[in-house]
Amino acid sequence: MGRLLRTGLNAGTEAPQVVGGEGVHFHLSDGRKVLDGSNTGGPLGHGHPRMAEALREAAGLPMVSEGWNWRGRDKAAEELFEVALKGEEHWAGAVRFCLSGSEGNDIALSLSQALTGRKAIATRERAYHGLVGLSRDVTVQPHWHGGLAAPNGGTKVPPPGAKVHVLPAPEGATYLSATEAARRLPPLDERLAGAAEKLRDSAAVIIDYTQGGYYHDGAYQDAVAGIARREGCLWIADEVVTGVGRSGRPFAFQGGDTRPDIVTLGKGLGGGMVSVAAIVVSKDVAAELDGKSWQNYGTLRGHPMAMAAVSAYLGIVRDEGLLDRVKALEGLYARRLSEIAARHPSVSRVAGQGLHWTIELHGPDWRNWLADTTEAPIASRVAGHALGAGAVIGTSGEQVSLFLAPPLIISEAESERLLSILDDSLFLADREHNATMEGAH
Repeated sequence: MGRLLRTGLNAGTEAPQVVGGEGVHFHLSDGRKVLDGSNTGGPLGHGHPRMAEALREAAGLPMVSEGWNWRGRDKAAEELFEVALKGEEHWAGAVRFCLSGSEGNDIALSLSQALTGRKAIATRERAYHGLVGLSRDVTVQPHWHGGLAAPNGGTKVPPPGAKVHVLPAPEGATYLSATEAARRLPPLDERLAGAAEKLRDSAAVIIDYTQGGYYHDGAYQDAVAGIARREGCLWIADEVVTGVGRSGRPFAFQGGDTRPDIVTLGKGLGGGMVSVAAIVVSKDVAAELDGKSWQNYGTLRGHPMAMAAVSAYLGIVRDEGLLDRVKALEGLYARRLSEIAARHPSVSRVAGQGLHWTIELHGPDWRNWLADTTEAPIASRVAGHALGAGAVIGTSGEQVSLFLAPPLIISEAESERLLSILDDSLFLADREHNATMEGAH
């Protein structure tokens, strides 16, 4: 056993050893160069020259804590509004930087509790919002409980910190198998019939736009936001994955008519070079904070290195037209993944937006998965086959779910190669699915 404690995203498998990277490829210790097809924290791939130059320059900057002013922090805030929040000035008020998406969501939720005087919080089914404080509470994927997963009943789960109300999720799939299509969902108003009672008790409802394979749905967002407003519940848009690039527009929430009280960002905000996140509050929330001291502090939040990374990333998004690039590739992924899914009986559902796509396989119910078996689940075995063929495809520790989230700089040809490897790797799942179906008969 090595000195480093390890956590794997592909449950039941050993992670590869990365020794380098360039563009959209990882370099592995065995000499292989593999496509990075699933990396929400690396929007620019690896070694982007403008990012590297910005951080070389920033290496000589002083260490300035969050409690002191730093001109680079003010600059990054202004650029965030100029590049990512352009056209949103009518409601967006101010930004505060922090260290990670998990921390950002925890801070946003605790602020909501302070503003409303309520303790309970709400999210939607199969959500993931992080594993720190209140963000762990609203992560309702059962295998991400923040404790210890172990076989033979040895799993240990920490107790929750707050009561959590769970709303039904949106649908919006690009592809559904015949079995899934036959399970018709009730109309949206019927599915949200109990939401008012839950949100009446909640400080905030937090909605994300990728986790568990559920993506942006404008009608769903606007319906939940409307109920939240009526019931005095704040609405937080978790854009940690989707913000500033991956959804093909600055923010996923812009696909609806409503605007949030708070937005959280993270993952790619530092261009894949530095861990950094942010909390954007509306003008109404900013007004509530005026004249008060927000008693939540982090020594390394807004660090000069992180602020240099944010400014560099925002400049690259603007100058290289990355949002338009992602939007153009979205059509390719939607078309090819639908074609691939139709060829594979193991695929139950495909959904996605921009450059984030989920491929759900037929299999056990995700609600019962605790990542507590010694045997690698089917999703990990498919991902292992793909790695052997030359591409990283993620599972986020799920049992029957795969996801694609390549760098935003990926080309059409590289995308086709990634999709071809996925296509070939799914035959492994088909064989298992077909054997299961034959055994059932």
